[in-house]
Amino acid sequence: MVQRIVTGVVAGAAFLGLLWLGDWYYSLLLVAMAVIGYDEFAKMNALPRTRWDVLAGFAAVILLTLTQLPASWNIQLPSFERVSWIFMFVALAATVISKNRIQLENAGILFLGAVYVGTGFHFMLATRELEHGIFWSALTFVCIWASDAGAYFVGKAIGRTKLWPAISPNKTIEGSVGGLVIAVIAALAFAWFQPEWLGYAQAAAIGVVAAVAGQFGDLIQSAYKRFRGVKDSGHLLPGHGGILDRTDSWLIVFPFVHLLGLLG
Repeated sequence: MVQRIVTGVVAGAAFLGLLWLGDWYYSLLLVAMAVIGYDEFAKMNALPRTRWDVLAGFAAVILLTLTQLPASWNIQLPSFERVSWIFMFVALAATVISKNRIQLENAGILFLGAVYVGTGFHFMLATRELEHGIFWSALTFVCIWASDAGAYFVGKAIGRTKLWPAISPNKTIEGSVGGLVIAVIAALAFAWFQPEWLGYAQAAAIGVVAAVAGQFGDLIQSAYKRFRGVKDSGHLLPGHGGILDRTDSWLIVFPFVHLLGLLG
C-alpha cells in the first residue's frame, strides 16, 4: 500500500506539473505515454514489438497523438484519416508479404490498438490546446477521478448489486451511481468557479459523460485483460500496473466530450 501511495503521489505530481506547463512538455509526455501504452497493448496480444508491422503501429500512434509540430519545422502533420488509412494498408499488406505468417487477425488488432490509444491521447492534447485549456483539462480529469473515487467509496459503503460480475466482480450499481453523482457535483463546482466559461447545464453534461464513459472505459479494459488472462496491462507504475491500467477511462472520456462538443 505504501508503494502504491508513493508511486501515485510522485507520478501524479509529475503529470500535473507537465499539464500545467503545457506546450511541448505536455505533448512529449503524452506521446511517451501513448507509445508505452501501445507497447503494453502489443505485449498483451503476444505481438513481437520488433516486427515491422508492429513498428509501423508505433509510428501511427505517435502521428495520431500529435496535434501539431513546432512552427519552425514548417511541416504539416498528415490528417487522422490519412494516418489511419496508410497504417491499415501497411497492416493488411503485411499479411500478403509474409504469406499469411502474419495473420489477418494481427492486422485488425494492431489497427484497433493504434486508433484506441492514439485517438485517446490526441484528444487529451487537443483539450490542453483549447482556449483556457488548463481549465478544460482540469475539469475533465477531475470529473474522471471524482467518478472513480465516488464509485469506489460508495460501492464499499453501500454497494450490494453487482454491475457486471462476469467482467469486473467488485463493481456495483450503487457505486456506479455514486460515482456519477460525485462527478456531476465536481463539474458543477467548476461552473460555480468560472460561470463565464462554463454553464451549469454544460457542466452537468460533462460530469455525466465523464462518469458513464469513464466507467465504460474501465470495463472495456477489464474485459480485455480478462480475455487475455492478465491482471495488469504492464508494470511501469509499482502498485498501479501499466499506462493502460491508469488511463483506460481517459482514453474513452476525452474523445467523447470532444465529439459531443461539450468543451470550450
